[in-house]
Formats: sequence, structure tokens, C-alpha cells
Amino acid sequence: MAHHEDSCSQVQVLLTFSTFSRPTTIPSGSGYEVLHEKFLSVYGDHINVFRKFIIQIYSDEWGQYIDFPKGFTILSKCKLRLELERTPLGNLTPDTTAFLCCDMQERFRPAIKYFDDIVSVGQRLIHGADILGSPLIVSEQYPKGLGSTVPELDISAARLVFPKTKFSMILPEVEKVLATLPHIRAMVLFGVETHVCIQQTALDLIGRGFEVHVVADSTSSRSMVDRMFALKRMAQLGVIISTSESVLLQLVADKEHPKFKAIQSIIKASAPESGLLMNV
Repeated sequence: MAHHEDSCSQVQVLLTFSTFSRPTTIPSGSGYEVLHEKFLSVYGDHINVFRKFIIQIYSDEWGQYIDFPKGFTILSKCKLRLELERTPLGNLTPDTTAFLCCDMQERFRPAIKYFDDIVSVGQRLIHGADILGSPLIVSEQYPKGLGSTVPELDISAARLVFPKTKFSMILPEVEKVLATLPHIRAMVLFGVETHVCIQQTALDLIGRGFEVHVVADSTSSRSMVDRMFALKRMAQLGVIISTSESVLLQLVADKEHPKFKAIQSIIKASAPESGLLMNV
């Protein structure tokens, strides 16, 4: 049947990815490769092109989306969905993990609850990332008015330190760096404020298919209500809410790891609770 279709005829399709849906047209008889390119042309700004994904087609027979059959071609109006391949949640390895330090700046010191505590924990994370060779990316929210990253944090080894006005860290300059790190699948995210820049960065990363670990004892807000509800919301959306010690020990995974003793020295003293246990 496909061989008799006019090669120039177009078929209407509805493309869906994450929370987005957009009608468009494709040449009749298009297969997986054409659809792959169409999804990238429509949603390229929202897709981490280094992640594996699958295309699904809506089946009227089954009343749900099914995987796009091998060798299948599109001959009539239909609905298509892009699904990112899922990876097991929670497993961190140094060579597939990046650290994102968000807006740990001087002017936030008097305003953010438990700021000194979260900076102390941030020191541990940055030191650990350096020991393990995991890349670090650092943002600074409007540094002209809010100052630079606090001096307690040694960000000299960061792959990128950049200013921003947008709340999310996921800007073109960050995506450019990530494009050079196609092996990265997990992000360890910490900084301020939990309910604003951290939350929006986490949502953007989840939408791009990354596994996101927000370090609860190294992120805070001006309001503890905002902080706690943001942590809950992110957890509901698939973000892994973790602690600094958990993250660092997951990364070494074994007492026999060559970097275990160096990481152990970082966590020898317990991290400050930063107000997380006030209601326990």
C-alpha cells in the first residue's frame, strides 16, 4: 500500500514530548529515521540529544501508546510520542555524574536560612567532585548585584562559572558544556533557593532525561516552608532527594575504591543538619 502513495503527499501527525504537544506534517511513508529528525527539529531545545529515546505511536486497538514497530511507516493521521529511555534510579558513578552548584553567593548569606550550614556541605560536595574527577558547573545569579560565589567554596576547578538572570541553570552555555560530556546521565544539584532556582533547574533537567539528585542538606531558602514543600514537590516528580554523605558514598560504592579514604576524610565528621530535623 505504501508503494502506491504519492511521495510528495503529507500526513498530519501530533508530536508529543514531556508536557508539550504540537501538530505538524511529515511525508507519507515516513519511518523511524524521519520521525527521529522531525522530533529533534520540533523539540530540539528541550531534548538532550545524547540520551537514548524511543518513539511510540498511539494504538486505537489497545487504547494506549505502543513502541513504534520496526519497519513501520506512517501513511495516515496519527499521534506520536517521544519517550526517553529510563535508567535505574539512584546509582551514581563518578564518570557519569556532574555536579551543579547554584547561586551560592555572598549577598544571600544573611537571607537564606542555615546558609553557613549549606555552604559547609557544599564544600564537601565540591571537594568530593574534584577528588573523583566529576565535572562541576557553577552559576551566579546577577553577580553584579548579588556578589560572587562565597570564598569558602573553591570553584577554581569548575568547567564553567557563569552569570545568569534566569532562575534555571539550564542555559545555552551550560548545554554547550554538557554536549561535550555525552556520558553524563546524572546531576547532583545544590545551592539556593530550593523553591526557585534549584526547583526550576531540576525540572528542566528531568525534562531533558537526566537523573537528578538534589542534596537536601546543601540547599535552602529564605523560608523553611518554601524549602520543605519544594523538596516534596521535586520528589513527587522523580527527583531523588538525597544527602551529601549518601551521594559521596554512592559515588565510591566500595571500601576498596582507590578514592575511598579521601572521601572518608571529607565525611568523617557528620554534616550539619541545616534545620532538616526540626520537625522530626
